[in-house]
Amino acid sequence: MKRSDRVRNGRPRQVSDRLKSGRQKTRPAAPVAALIRSQPWDSLIPHLLKAQVEPEATLERLRSYARLLLEWNRNVSNLISRHDEARFLERHIAESIEPAAWLLSSGAARWLDFGSGGGLPAIPLAIAGVGKQWTLVESRRTKTLFLRRVVEQLGLSNVHVVLSRLEDLVAEGKLDGSFDAFTSRATLALAPTLALAGRVVAPGGAALLWKGSRREAEMREDRRWQTAWEL
Repeated sequence: MKRSDRVRNGRPRQVSDRLKSGRQKTRPAAPVAALIRSQPWDSLIPHLLKAQVEPEATLERLRSYARLLLEWNRNVSNLISRHDEARFLERHIAESIEPAAWLLSSGAARWLDFGSGGGLPAIPLAIAGVGKQWTLVESRRTKTLFLRRVVEQLGLSNVHVVLSRLEDLVAEGKLDGSFDAFTSRATLALAPTLALAGRVVAPGGAALLWKGSRREAEMREDRRWQTAWEL
């Protein structure tokens, strides 16, 4: 870039260049407590009422879970994107809670959550009363440590955390038909996910997948899932 002098009233005026670094300054992150207070928690009440749970007590436990998640995310290791922290309720907890009544209507008692990460959607669903027993399978040790901390501090006695790859457990045949239902959010593509689910879910059971914008494309591109599952 060339720098040129501007002339005003016949006299040259010096122009100072602004130097910008490649990285933009970011605002300091809001304290966790303030961030939690700022979220629209009341927006969850209609979904909790549909799930027939007491809203106030459930919201308190969800807030406790959110505090643990955000503190771990900042101080230990990533559970969610830092860009999602300001909208964690809408982006993560609400997405998990919204279908709770629908999941309850399936009547499934034994649930397996694949690639649990920070516990989404399984932990919010367990807090909302979905299922009698949850098994959370996660292959990264730091995330299983977080999940076990949540289970202990929130008293989730019906949640069991397993440090392993689900593919390995399936290959060993340890979980064949052991569950009534299966959840997965932001893990593998649809067909390979349902191939794993087909091994661990009993006949007549359900798989519920949180998928993004490529859902329809994944359903078309690899149709092997249709041999064992009905949409």
